[in-house]
Amino acid sequence: MDWKIFLTVFGAVFIAELGDKTQLATMLFATDKEVSKYTVFLAASAALIVATALGVLAGSLLSEYINEKYLHYIAGVGFIVIGIFTLYRA
Repeated sequence: MDWKIFLTVFGAVFIAELGDKTQLATMLFATDKEVSKYTVFLAASAALIVATALGVLAGSLLSEYINEKYLHYIAGVGFIVIGIFTLYRA
């Protein structure tokens, strides 16, 4: 296993997930006293695993048809557009 890649991906995803809608929804479900916290944890974890698997699958398929260099450009422009849109709406 390439630990540098592992830690880079872990850090990026961890920071991106902190305080987002997914974490807030999970916290909301966990506040219900009648709901098992283990069930909330397992369900949220399973959902993130499936969503991540879809992302890896999509990335693998895209890389078969589009040069990796261009995928990086597309991702970078996408993040910039989202940032500008977020600043505009603030």
